Amino acid sequence: MSARCSLVVNGKSVRVSTGDTPLEAALAEGMIAPAQGVHGAGAPGQAAAPAARRLPGRGHRPDMAKLPLPRPQPAIVLPETRAAAPVKRTGSITDVRALSPHAIEVVVTVTRRLPLEPGHQVVLALEGLEPLTLCPTLRVDGSAELNELVFHLPQDPAAPGLAASLAVGTAAKVRGPVGRAQYRPGGGRLILVSDGTGFAPVWSVARAARYVEPARDMAVLVGARDPLDLYMRPALDWLRATGIGRITLVADRSRQRPPDVRPGPLTAHVPPLRTTDVVHVAGSASTVGAVEVLAAAAGARCYPLLVPET
Repeated sequence: MSARCSLVVNGKSVRVSTGDTPLEAALAEGMIAPAQGVHGAGAPGQAAAPAARRLPGRGHRPDMAKLPLPRPQPAIVLPETRAAAPVKRTGSITDVRALSPHAIEVVVTVTRRLPLEPGHQVVLALEGLEPLTLCPTLRVDGSAELNELVFHLPQDPAAPGLAASLAVGTAAKVRGPVGRAQYRPGGGRLILVSDGTGFAPVWSVARAARYVEPARDMAVLVGARDPLDLYMRPALDWLRATGIGRITLVADRSRQRPPDVRPGPLTAHVPPLRTTDVVHVAGSASTVGAVEVLAAAAGARCYPLLVPET
């Protein structure tokens, strides 16, 4: 079959390729002029030169527009509060009273206040006794003078030990601050766990946090071996009045346990921890160690504080 043939257009004989349309043949011979498209471009099939049978393929496709990805922002790291250099103060015991069958409150009045943050410890040296590392706190009603150091100490009625040596007027020497369990504003949820007289630092941290960060989420867990040793109820009532709803009381013994006190152990009532949580735990070595393990497993920051046995 011949690749070209004869075609008559407007009475004129033209030679065209097989497969071309009459319109393409007329354009190739210049018998008609190309028309302009709507936007000024030649209409399809109306160019001055013969139209190709197939449109040439695109040499390349334009790349898709790439939007810049946001750069990862560095994590917000709160500056570590640098503790003040320890200083020494002298004073004396001005008050001693029982808080519960196994806890007493001792108030030491010093000549000048110490530069302490809530949760800081001090080294207390009493006349005739070995130095003790303790955490000053507030009275359970929240009161304390600027030059007063309030301590919660365990005692055994059967073996008074330290409690029998404490008397109003006893000379005292204090050095502080020491330790790194002080309250740090900012961060995630605040989890406060105390066992026995470990409530002393927890009460100090909790009260400061309610004033400094009233919107910060907080959970407080308080435990004791005997329900009668839950002496901190006035302090917990104050925390509830400020909006803290997650307050849990725990006691190991079931004797005379009020309805709002749950059975122990204390660590069984610690809420599931998150990576962003900040945990303060104070009490016996067993309680502190168990809470440290829970915090480490969750990746939460933990500030432990051991309560000395007297």
